[in-house]
Amino acid sequence: MPQVRADLEALTRIPSVSLDAFDQAHVEASAEATAELLRAEGLEVEIVREGGRPAVIGHRPGPPGSRTVMLYAHHDVQPPGDEALWDTPPFEPTERDGRLYGRGAADDKAGVMAHVAALRAHGDDLPVGVTVFVEGEEEIGSDSLPTILERHGERLRADAIVLADSQNWDVGEPALTTTLRGMIRVVVTVTTLDHGVHSGMFGGAVPDAITALVRLLATMHDDAGDVAVTGLDAGEASDLDYPESRLRAESGLLDGVEVIGTGSLLSRLWTRPAITTIGLDVPTIERSSNTLVPSARAKVSMRLAPTQDDLAAFEALKAHLLANAPWGAQVEVELEERGLGFAADAQGPVYDQARAAFTDAWGTEPVDIGVGGSIPFVAAFAERFPDAAILVTGVEDPDTRAHGANESLHLAEFEAVCLAEALLLGRLGALPA
Repeated sequence: MPQVRADLEALTRIPSVSLDAFDQAHVEASAEATAELLRAEGLEVEIVREGGRPAVIGHRPGPPGSRTVMLYAHHDVQPPGDEALWDTPPFEPTERDGRLYGRGAADDKAGVMAHVAALRAHGDDLPVGVTVFVEGEEEIGSDSLPTILERHGERLRADAIVLADSQNWDVGEPALTTTLRGMIRVVVTVTTLDHGVHSGMFGGAVPDAITALVRLLATMHDDAGDVAVTGLDAGEASDLDYPESRLRAESGLLDGVEVIGTGSLLSRLWTRPAITTIGLDVPTIERSSNTLVPSARAKVSMRLAPTQDDLAAFEALKAHLLANAPWGAQVEVELEERGLGFAADAQGPVYDQARAAFTDAWGTEPVDIGVGGSIPFVAAFAERFPDAAILVTGVEDPDTRAHGANESLHLAEFEAVCLAEALLLGRLGALPA
């Protein structure tokens, strides 16, 4: 583990932000560093580019007749955001109170290193064939993943796929992620005038686009806070104890602010649709004038039940917005991004061995959880490899703050993750072919 941690820190120091606005030489350096880590464990490695950021594919055969396991992670990271919000520099990994702080220290360079650690644990006696696939653009939507799966799919084919990009239920409580929500993101444009006019001369008779947009956005929820768009799937989540106090603590919800929606909290977070307005194009307060604004835009993110078809959800949302246009305002709805959810039938020998490996590593049985966020590439793997058992695992915990300031990795949990994956490979190697 000391060397695993040292290698993780070295990876974390590479600012491999895959957004166009950042220096992509760092993403190249991150791919090269990942490739070298895998080569050192005896894998045949290639860096592939299919119109996007560099991905790393490595393979090492197992004993004759053994199963093949594909291990996935990604080496690109989110931007650091406002560095003033970080207690320590985002790309200088720093330990405090048993946690390693740094952008990518958890999401997902710890996933990369968990795979490397499992390989190192077995040394020359690898019990299964292993293919490691480390993507380089997960944080920007995995645009080239379909092409990679099309052109390199046979190299990635496996009996079991371990996707290390999720989380555990809590520190000391391991989990398998068995459901993920899908998502769509749209841009809504509301127009009421062909040009801006004086608010004093025309206000009171002529509607402005901002007020019309606000009224339209408000129709997407009912008074309780449930999604008011009709025709969407909704399901029930696992029956785990998740009190409102924990939700408030983990989310930072302010005192006096109410929790929205009805039904169990975990169903609201994992298996039912949710709608959030995440951006507005309107004049800023500093630059505003006494003008009826002619046009305004909003970016809306909708999370979908794991079983929901994403295009059908887009059509339902679009129909709702067009039908609820206030005062006859002109409304346009543009689909910007979409992704399917995932629901695993988490039964069978591979899942049994995974649960046993988790139990051995943590000393407590894992739980099945859902995740409210969307990881569309999981559905892509499920579609491309329908016969493979897909295990969604991860290194994160409720305090990780992935994508936010002060992202961190709980080091004791990370060690348990590495141990569990090494044990899993051994257990899968012992299964009858």
